[in-house]
Amino acid sequence: MISNTNSLPLPLFFFFFFFFFFLCLSSFATAQQSYAGTSTTNCSDNSTSVLGYSCNGLNKTCLAYVIFRSTPPFSTVSSISSLFSVDPSLLSSLNAATTTTSSFPSDQQVIVPVTCSCSGNNNYSQTNLNYTIQENDSYFLIANNTLQGLSTCQALEKQNNVSSQSLFPGMRIVVPIRCACPTAKQVNEDGVKYLMSYTVVFGDTVAIISERFGVETNKTLQANEMSFENPGVFPFTTILVPLQNPPSNSNSLIPPPPPSQSVSPPLSPDGKKSKRIWVYVLAGVLGGALVLSVMGVVIFCLVKKEPKPQEETRNLDSFTAKKHSDQELEFDPLDGLSGMVVDTLKVYKFHELKSATSDFTSSSSVGGSGYIGKINGDGAMIKKIEGNASEEINLLSKLNHFNIIRLSGFCFHDGDWYLVYEHASNGSLSDWIYGKSILSSTQRLQIALDIATGLSYLHNFADPPYVHMDLNSGNIFLDFEFRAKIGNLGLARSTENEDFVLTKHVEGTRGYLAPEYLEHGLVSTKLDVYAFGVVLSEIFTGKEASKVKKEMDEGNAMEEFLMRGSFLPQELASFVVRLVMDCLKKDHLDRPSMDEIVLSLSKILTASQGWKSSY
Repeated sequence: MISNTNSLPLPLFFFFFFFFFFLCLSSFATAQQSYAGTSTTNCSDNSTSVLGYSCNGLNKTCLAYVIFRSTPPFSTVSSISSLFSVDPSLLSSLNAATTTTSSFPSDQQVIVPVTCSCSGNNNYSQTNLNYTIQENDSYFLIANNTLQGLSTCQALEKQNNVSSQSLFPGMRIVVPIRCACPTAKQVNEDGVKYLMSYTVVFGDTVAIISERFGVETNKTLQANEMSFENPGVFPFTTILVPLQNPPSNSNSLIPPPPPSQSVSPPLSPDGKKSKRIWVYVLAGVLGGALVLSVMGVVIFCLVKKEPKPQEETRNLDSFTAKKHSDQELEFDPLDGLSGMVVDTLKVYKFHELKSATSDFTSSSSVGGSGYIGKINGDGAMIKKIEGNASEEINLLSKLNHFNIIRLSGFCFHDGDWYLVYEHASNGSLSDWIYGKSILSSTQRLQIALDIATGLSYLHNFADPPYVHMDLNSGNIFLDFEFRAKIGNLGLARSTENEDFVLTKHVEGTRGYLAPEYLEHGLVSTKLDVYAFGVVLSEIFTGKEASKVKKEMDEGNAMEEFLMRGSFLPQELASFVVRLVMDCLKKDHLDRPSMDEIVLSLSKILTASQGWKSSY
């Protein structure tokens, strides 16, 4: 047997091995987000941290908050809510504004709720806004002036795949906002429910920011992988503030009393490690384990002895339920809804919706179960749904994208659900494209790009990813600027962890359904790509889907049909025709992804702008 007098005793060796292994695991598990510092304001910096916060949250999608400071032209509830695509009533209540038309004092901190999602493409956590390029805009000005550091020029360029020099007034781009979801450690050990992206200004310190929002300074430092030795922050950068409760207007106006702070032990004056440090480490570990064990036993005993509490009473003041006590006991309309729904959506009273629609009269009806009305002076679309709508509500509450109709609230009355959406004042796309030439070629291209961008968000950014399943020109709505928004996601289906799923129950609108879905019940994102191809052909020919399908079934040359009816100049029509043909390929594996379609349409739209300016 070989002996080594210099080696540690075997039990002690294993102790240290597992101890340091535990430390490594703990370090990995507690890793939060790195503070990028001035890298975010330097457009030539290529470090990965400038592209966004990494996807290390416990959940891939979460409710988060950002701080935006009011400054013209974004100094009112309506303008800021429009910029961030959030419900004006939610923004006004969160910031103690009297109405949805209220103005904020200059430089006031405005708390904005956002749905933060983990991108499937670049593994960064973000929420996406749509922004129209103004005169003399650049990525640097948009990131640091307009959005005050909530985005970066590097992230903007990567997101849009267009250089800053290629931007032109009127062009629409996607703006990725820096946000993040709490990690498992923050949720389980620190009770953190939300992370707030705070934009630093001159005079701010981590201690001041933490105090303002009632957070321990060391928790904020940990959330940004900073230390007491190096706590410096810089203007036009973001730091994450971990919150146990949603922020309120009082946080940004009146600093709360200083919180108790846990101070890290100081380093020894000479900075050298003590020879007996392993003794202190061992004592600390054993002592901590003992304390945790005692606490665990106490909590277990208390829970074991305490009788199971009654279910927490829900606030159903906003619901008008059926007047049957047995039904009220058996059915709770909030059952099945996620916690995010309660935080982000308003629960309307039925009399509010009756008043908004003049008692659901025919004059406010927009077909079947849809109604147009006004709530607090703002337009709204109200859809009546029979049966359980909790799945659709849960899905829509997690989505935050300019090109998807925003759900602002809901109501439950006499067994029916009423979903309240933002108002798209120009109605459905189908009202504008059949036999009309009112829309310009540029508008048609922008509408097509909007639809593709919304579908790309559903396929790649939603958590889990979704297939719309019923995309058609009647389910696409146009706002006052003729920007497209995808609606009616009642049939949307998740394909999480799978490229495709099979179903025996085929639903949807005839003329838009892909052959593999009709023949084999195959559901994948390529089903939406096929439907998009049909919609794209409608947009550029003015012909209904049934006529497009008839041309295909009769074996006529689709390219000739599309070219003959296109509203585009011939120089550009060929590119769109090729894209339509790719989307309508019979084999779903041969169809492009929505990301590829977005890129193609962006190039065609840019070329269209250049073509117009040359004449």
